[in-house]
Amino acid sequence: MRRFFSRIIYGALTRFTRAAGRLLADIEVVGRDRLPTEGPVILICNHAHLVDPPLVGSFSPRPVHTMAKRELFETPLIGWIFWAVGAFPVRRFSGDLGALRVARNYLRDGGVVLMYPEGTRNHGRGLKPALPGAAMVALLTDTPVVPVGISGSHAIRWKTIPFLWILRRRPRIRIEYGEPFNLEKGRASAQGAMAATDRIMRAVAALLPEESRGAYGEQTAGTIVVARATPDQRESFEEERRGSRE
Repeated sequence: MRRFFSRIIYGALTRFTRAAGRLLADIEVVGRDRLPTEGPVILICNHAHLVDPPLVGSFSPRPVHTMAKRELFETPLIGWIFWAVGAFPVRRFSGDLGALRVARNYLRDGGVVLMYPEGTRNHGRGLKPALPGAAMVALLTDTPVVPVGISGSHAIRWKTIPFLWILRRRPRIRIEYGEPFNLEKGRASAQGAMAATDRIMRAVAALLPEESRGAYGEQTAGTIVVARATPDQRESFEEERRGSRE
Protein backbone atom coordinates (compact mmCIF):
# COMPACT_ATOMS: atom_id res chain seq x y z
CA MET A 1 0.00 0.00 0.00
CA ARG A 2 2.81 2.39 0.83
CA ARG A 3 4.46 1.79 -2.54
CA PHE A 4 1.12 2.31 -4.29
CA PHE A 5 0.56 5.72 -2.72
CA SER A 6 4.22 6.60 -3.26
CA ARG A 7 3.84 5.97 -7.01
CA ILE A 8 0.71 8.12 -7.14
CA ILE A 9 2.38 10.99 -5.28
CA TYR A 10 5.55 10.66 -7.36
CA GLY A 11 3.57 10.75 -10.61
CA ALA A 12 1.54 13.76 -9.55
CA LEU A 13 4.55 15.75 -8.34
CA THR A 14 6.67 15.00 -11.41
CA ARG A 15 3.86 16.05 -13.75
CA PHE A 16 3.36 19.26 -11.77
CA THR A 17 7.10 20.00 -11.77
CA ARG A 18 7.39 19.44 -15.53
CA ALA A 19 4.41 21.71 -16.21
CA ALA A 20 5.64 24.45 -13.85
CA GLY A 21 9.17 24.16 -15.23
CA ARG A 22 8.10 24.54 -18.83
CA LEU A 23 5.83 27.45 -17.91
CA LEU A 24 8.49 29.42 -16.04
CA ALA A 25 11.57 28.46 -18.06
CA ASP A 26 12.63 27.37 -21.52
CA ILE A 27 13.74 23.79 -20.82
CA GLU A 28 15.59 21.59 -23.30
CA VAL A 29 16.23 17.91 -22.54
CA VAL A 30 18.88 16.17 -24.64
CA GLY A 31 19.89 12.52 -24.83
CA ARG A 32 17.12 10.95 -22.76
CA ASP A 33 17.43 7.85 -24.95
CA ARG A 34 20.92 7.31 -23.51
CA LEU A 35 19.46 6.28 -20.17
CA PRO A 36 19.07 2.47 -20.14
CA THR A 37 15.40 1.51 -20.14
CA GLU A 38 15.84 -1.13 -17.45
CA GLY A 39 18.28 -2.30 -14.81
CA PRO A 40 20.16 -0.37 -12.14
CA VAL A 41 21.64 3.01 -13.08
CA ILE A 42 23.39 5.77 -11.15
CA LEU A 43 22.74 9.29 -12.44
CA ILE A 44 25.50 11.74 -11.54
CA CYS A 45 24.70 15.43 -11.92
CA ASN A 46 26.18 18.84 -11.19
CA HIS A 47 24.42 21.08 -8.69
CA ALA A 48 24.02 24.82 -9.18
CA HIS A 49 20.52 25.60 -7.86
CA LEU A 50 17.82 24.23 -5.55
CA VAL A 51 15.65 23.37 -8.58
CA ASP A 52 18.20 20.94 -10.04
CA PRO A 53 17.08 17.76 -8.22
CA PRO A 54 13.33 18.15 -8.88
CA LEU A 55 13.92 19.17 -12.51
CA VAL A 56 16.34 16.34 -13.30
CA GLY A 57 14.14 13.83 -11.50
CA SER A 58 10.92 15.02 -13.14
CA PHE A 59 12.29 15.03 -16.68
CA SER A 60 13.93 11.63 -16.31
CA PRO A 61 12.27 8.92 -18.44
CA ARG A 62 12.47 6.58 -15.43
CA PRO A 63 11.54 7.12 -11.77
CA VAL A 64 14.55 8.10 -9.68
CA HIS A 65 15.54 7.89 -6.02
CA THR A 66 17.38 11.07 -5.16
CA MET A 67 20.01 11.27 -2.44
CA ALA A 68 19.44 14.58 -0.65
CA LYS A 69 20.84 16.33 2.39
CA ARG A 70 19.35 15.16 5.67
CA GLU A 71 18.25 18.67 6.68
CA LEU A 72 15.53 18.64 4.01
CA PHE A 73 13.91 15.57 5.53
CA GLU A 74 13.68 17.33 8.90
CA THR A 75 11.64 20.21 7.44
CA PRO A 76 7.87 19.96 8.02
CA LEU A 77 5.88 19.02 4.89
CA ILE A 78 8.95 19.18 2.62
CA GLY A 79 10.48 16.25 4.45
CA TRP A 80 7.28 14.24 4.09
CA ILE A 81 7.20 14.91 0.34
CA PHE A 82 10.82 13.78 -0.01
CA TRP A 83 10.07 10.53 1.79
CA ALA A 84 6.91 10.00 -0.27
CA VAL A 85 8.69 10.22 -3.61
CA GLY A 86 11.41 7.75 -2.66
CA ALA A 87 14.25 10.17 -1.93
CA PHE A 88 16.62 9.29 0.90
CA PRO A 89 18.79 11.35 3.25
CA VAL A 90 22.54 11.61 3.56
CA ARG A 91 24.74 13.35 6.13
CA ARG A 92 26.90 15.53 3.95
CA PHE A 93 30.69 15.70 4.23
CA SER A 94 30.84 12.55 6.34
CA GLY A 95 31.01 8.82 5.81
CA ASP A 96 27.27 8.06 5.89
CA LEU A 97 27.28 4.29 5.62
CA GLY A 98 23.50 4.11 6.00
CA ALA A 99 22.90 6.30 2.94
CA LEU A 100 25.31 4.23 0.86
CA ARG A 101 23.47 1.07 1.85
CA VAL A 102 20.10 2.57 0.92
CA ALA A 103 21.49 3.51 -2.49
CA ARG A 104 22.88 0.01 -2.92
CA ASN A 105 19.52 -1.55 -2.05
CA TYR A 106 17.65 0.57 -4.59
CA LEU A 107 20.19 -0.44 -7.22
CA ARG A 108 19.88 -4.11 -6.32
CA ASP A 109 16.16 -3.76 -6.99
CA GLY A 110 16.95 -2.44 -10.48
CA GLY A 111 16.20 1.20 -9.68
CA VAL A 112 17.73 4.52 -10.67
CA VAL A 113 19.61 6.53 -8.06
CA LEU A 114 20.38 10.23 -8.59
CA MET A 115 23.41 11.65 -6.78
CA TYR A 116 25.15 15.04 -6.58
CA PRO A 117 28.81 14.40 -5.64
CA GLU A 118 29.65 18.09 -5.19
CA GLY A 119 27.72 17.86 -1.92
CA THR A 120 26.40 21.41 -2.15
CA ARG A 121 25.44 24.01 -4.74
CA ASN A 122 28.13 25.69 -6.82
CA HIS A 123 25.82 28.65 -7.69
CA GLY A 124 26.95 28.59 -11.31
CA ARG A 125 30.57 29.33 -10.46
CA GLY A 126 31.81 26.04 -11.91
CA LEU A 127 32.05 22.48 -10.69
CA LYS A 128 33.49 21.95 -7.22
CA PRO A 129 35.81 19.05 -6.35
CA ALA A 130 33.47 16.11 -5.79
CA LEU A 131 33.16 13.75 -2.85
CA PRO A 132 33.88 10.05 -3.53
CA GLY A 133 30.61 8.60 -2.16
CA ALA A 134 28.88 8.20 -5.54
CA ALA A 135 31.93 6.51 -7.05
CA MET A 136 32.07 4.18 -4.02
CA VAL A 137 28.51 3.05 -4.69
CA ALA A 138 29.19 2.55 -8.40
CA LEU A 139 32.32 0.51 -7.71
CA LEU A 140 30.78 -1.63 -5.00
CA THR A 141 27.66 -2.45 -7.03
CA ASP A 142 29.27 -2.52 -10.51
CA THR A 143 26.42 -0.29 -11.71
CA PRO A 144 26.45 1.73 -14.95
CA VAL A 145 26.90 5.46 -14.50
CA VAL A 146 25.08 8.02 -16.63
CA PRO A 147 26.48 11.57 -16.35
CA VAL A 148 23.93 14.39 -16.44
CA GLY A 149 24.71 18.05 -17.00
CA ILE A 150 22.20 20.78 -16.14
CA SER A 151 23.07 24.32 -17.21
CA GLY A 152 21.24 27.62 -16.93
CA SER A 153 19.45 26.88 -13.66
CA HIS A 154 21.83 29.09 -11.69
CA ALA A 155 20.26 32.12 -13.42
CA ILE A 156 16.89 31.51 -11.75
CA ARG A 157 15.93 34.26 -9.31
CA TRP A 158 12.54 33.73 -7.73
CA LYS A 159 11.82 37.44 -7.39
CA THR A 160 12.44 38.19 -11.08
CA ILE A 161 10.92 35.11 -12.75
CA PRO A 162 7.37 36.63 -13.02
CA PHE A 163 8.77 39.71 -14.75
CA LEU A 164 10.95 37.67 -17.09
CA TRP A 165 7.94 35.52 -17.95
CA ILE A 166 5.90 38.60 -18.81
CA LEU A 167 8.78 39.95 -20.92
CA ARG A 168 9.17 36.54 -22.57
CA ARG A 169 12.74 36.31 -21.36
CA ARG A 170 12.42 33.07 -19.43
CA PRO A 171 15.62 31.40 -18.17
CA ARG A 172 16.99 28.81 -20.60
CA ILE A 173 17.78 25.49 -18.93
CA ARG A 174 19.43 22.53 -20.64
CA ILE A 175 19.48 19.00 -19.21
CA GLU A 176 21.75 16.63 -21.11
CA TYR A 177 22.37 12.92 -20.56
CA GLY A 178 25.74 11.47 -21.45
CA GLU A 179 26.59 7.96 -22.57
CA PRO A 180 26.41 5.29 -19.84
CA PHE A 181 29.66 3.67 -18.76
CA ASN A 182 30.96 1.25 -16.14
CA LEU A 183 33.91 1.99 -13.94
CA GLU A 184 36.98 -0.19 -14.13
CA LYS A 185 36.62 -3.37 -12.13
CA GLY A 186 39.13 -4.35 -9.50
CA ARG A 187 39.59 -0.82 -8.14
CA ALA A 188 37.26 -1.03 -5.12
CA SER A 189 39.54 0.91 -2.78
CA ALA A 190 39.63 4.43 -1.40
CA GLN A 191 42.27 5.41 -3.98
CA GLY A 192 40.28 3.77 -6.74
CA ALA A 193 37.19 5.71 -5.66
CA MET A 194 39.10 8.97 -6.02
CA ALA A 195 40.20 8.14 -9.55
CA ALA A 196 36.67 7.00 -10.39
CA THR A 197 35.24 10.25 -8.98
CA ASP A 198 37.49 12.27 -11.24
CA ARG A 199 36.46 10.24 -14.27
CA ILE A 200 32.76 10.61 -13.49
CA MET A 201 32.94 14.35 -12.94
CA ARG A 202 34.90 14.94 -16.12
CA ALA A 203 32.12 13.12 -17.97
CA VAL A 204 29.64 15.52 -16.34
CA ALA A 205 31.88 18.50 -17.18
CA ALA A 206 31.90 17.50 -20.85
CA LEU A 207 28.13 18.11 -20.93
CA LEU A 208 28.47 21.66 -19.59
CA PRO A 209 29.62 24.94 -21.14
CA GLU A 210 33.35 25.45 -20.70
CA GLU A 211 32.87 28.26 -18.18
CA SER A 212 30.83 25.92 -15.94
CA ARG A 213 33.40 23.11 -15.73
CA GLY A 214 35.26 24.65 -12.80
CA ALA A 215 37.59 22.20 -11.06
CA TYR A 216 37.21 19.75 -13.97
CA GLY A 217 38.18 22.14 -16.74
CA GLU A 218 41.20 21.96 -19.02
CA GLN A 219 43.45 23.55 -16.38
CA THR A 220 43.34 20.33 -14.34
CA ALA A 221 43.54 17.84 -17.22
CA GLY A 222 45.77 14.89 -16.39
CA THR A 223 45.34 15.23 -12.63
CA ILE A 224 42.86 13.64 -10.23
CA VAL A 225 40.56 16.21 -8.68
CA VAL A 226 38.49 15.09 -5.70
CA ALA A 227 37.40 16.42 -2.34
CA ARG A 228 39.59 14.30 -0.09
CA ALA A 229 37.78 11.56 1.76
CA THR A 230 37.65 12.05 5.51
CA PRO A 231 38.77 9.23 7.82
CA ASP A 232 35.08 8.43 8.38
CA GLN A 233 34.48 8.11 4.64
CA ARG A 234 37.46 5.83 4.16
CA GLU A 235 36.35 3.68 7.08
CA SER A 236 32.81 3.52 5.69
CA PHE A 237 34.09 2.45 2.29
CA GLU A 238 36.17 -0.35 3.74
CA GLU A 239 33.29 -1.54 5.93
CA GLU A 240 30.84 -1.47 3.04
CA ARG A 241 33.29 -3.29 0.79
CA ARG A 242 33.62 -6.06 3.37
CA GLY A 243 29.86 -6.25 3.64
CA SER A 244 29.42 -6.53 -0.13
CA ARG A 245 31.59 -9.65 -0.14
CA GLU A 246 29.43 -11.44 2.41
